[in-house]
Amino acid sequence: MLVFCFGICYYFNVNPYRLFSKIYKKAAEQMCFECQNFIERGSKILDLGCGSGIIAKSFQDFFQAEILGVDIRDNRIYPIPFKIIDGKSLPFSENSFDVVLINYVLHHSGDPISLLKEAKRVSRNKIIIYEDLPEGFLSKLRCKIHGASFNSFFKIKNQASFKTERQWEEVFRNIGLKIIFKKEANSFLIKKGLFILRV
Repeated sequence: MLVFCFGICYYFNVNPYRLFSKIYKKAAEQMCFECQNFIERGSKILDLGCGSGIIAKSFQDFFQAEILGVDIRDNRIYPIPFKIIDGKSLPFSENSFDVVLINYVLHHSGDPISLLKEAKRVSRNKIIIYEDLPEGFLSKLRCKIHGASFNSFFKIKNQASFKTERQWEEVFRNIGLKIIFKKEANSFLIKKGLFILRV
């Protein structure tokens, strides 16, 4: 569904975040509910790869949090506090944030493992990750189409690289992150995973 939507937006040169903001907002509210047992009110949260800022704004309001969004370019449609990054390193000192939020970003990164290590460095408590999982024929196909269409629309040079749940678990273990909660869901023919990690 969203792949088709991105295709339409690309063809007509329309920002998909604005066009489908209600859908993204509803998804962001669901994320807040899923994370409510793991984030304290008033937490300092870094939204790594914040995109439109819709999720960051939802977490800011829901958790009465101090939020900062970072990304390689400014695509915000919400005026959250924001900083441009290079996509490789984070310009913050160790333990700067209570929580680092990474929503459907790692598969677009040129070096997701280094980015995760940076997230670990700047988080004093938890890292929360949502990722598309290429498991099963339809989910693999959907991931491939999504990666190509998203990268084409936003002119991202890195080829999207999706990992299975087991592959992510191995990555987390190898860099010293402990899974304290995980959840799977299927949405629009794609398997999605939520991983909550303790630093």
